[in-house]
Amino acid sequence: MRALSYKLGLLASASLISTQAVAADMITEIGEGEGQVNIVAWPGYIERGETDANFDWVTKFEEATGCMVNVKTANTSDEMVALMNEGGFDLVTASGDASLRMIAGKRVQPVNIDLIPSWANVDDRLKEAPWHFVNDTHYGTPYMWGPNVLMYSTDAFPEAPTSWSVVFEETTLADGESNKGRVQAYDGPIHIADAANYLMHHNPDLGITSPYELNQEQYDAALELLRGQRELVSRYWHDAFIQIDDFKNEGMVASGSWPFQVNLLQGGGANVSSVIPVEGATGWADTTMMHAEAENPNCSYMWMEHTLASNLQSDLSVWFGANPAVPAACTDGRGMQTAEGCTKNGMDDFEKIKFWQTPVSKCESQGECVPYYRWVSDYIGVIGGR
Repeated sequence: MRALSYKLGLLASASLISTQAVAADMITEIGEGEGQVNIVAWPGYIERGETDANFDWVTKFEEATGCMVNVKTANTSDEMVALMNEGGFDLVTASGDASLRMIAGKRVQPVNIDLIPSWANVDDRLKEAPWHFVNDTHYGTPYMWGPNVLMYSTDAFPEAPTSWSVVFEETTLADGESNKGRVQAYDGPIHIADAANYLMHHNPDLGITSPYELNQEQYDAALELLRGQRELVSRYWHDAFIQIDDFKNEGMVASGSWPFQVNLLQGGGANVSSVIPVEGATGWADTTMMHAEAENPNCSYMWMEHTLASNLQSDLSVWFGANPAVPAACTDGRGMQTAEGCTKNGMDDFEKIKFWQTPVSKCESQGECVPYYRWVSDYIGVIGGR
């Protein structure tokens, strides 16, 4: 599936579709529910109490609307793009490195925010974010956002590591042993941006201003760093639950990760913690987007409205360790989250995160950049030891 998703993920760099060409297809009123809604989602994003009975934002929706929620989890943005290209789904919770590809590829349709009453409660920083608002057109409803954190074993690191160097360069740890074979890296081409972000801090002479906009020299430097990392990595992870098992049972000590894994490991008593090091972090801001040929548009609109309820956003924020798209979820007491919890999750750090986006050849920071299809093929080579 990974190879297939990478290949289908190449549908990237076409110019974005015009507003006029798609406006006629936008729904103007919500009718009776079709009985189901089929969603591609990140692991942990849509819970019905099966993992933990305290986290269930599906059952009551199904009871209230008659729309049964069917979820297909995807572990990378490329896999999400592949599934949406295959069809058969109504919605997807897309990150910024996938959303513009699906808009350009005409895989998603404009969203009529007038049919979503809770849109007014969405964080103003997200309402017209460039990863879903294109040519004055909304292509989705914001869902959740957060950083890619450095997760580490507190047994191996009595004090929090201050740099991403612990996963990029061979290091002797507090136990006197090397980090070689004890770290992981993300199994997706977008990880090249993490290397570029590291180089922005440690090699400023390269002139990198955005980890997603790299000229050939900058790109080559990032690949070289990743080839060195290849000698350290025990596993390139894309399944959150496998990474959790690796930190429990396989002696892993450090990796880029999501707050979701950190929360579940800590909840299970594992000695792990997380930090955003001195170099900063990449991150993700996810949007619920509707397939261009959604077979269940009425249930889809009902679900998008449901996801913006502050109690759902609040509980999801606690569950995933991320930040709600609805700021009131931090303070109104309708869910489990608190103002302090949102601050801990980084609610005030929005401007510090370099959110995922799809690299294109015509970039803003310089004349020409290496496009995403190159990232795909070259990262496969890095993982394969080339």
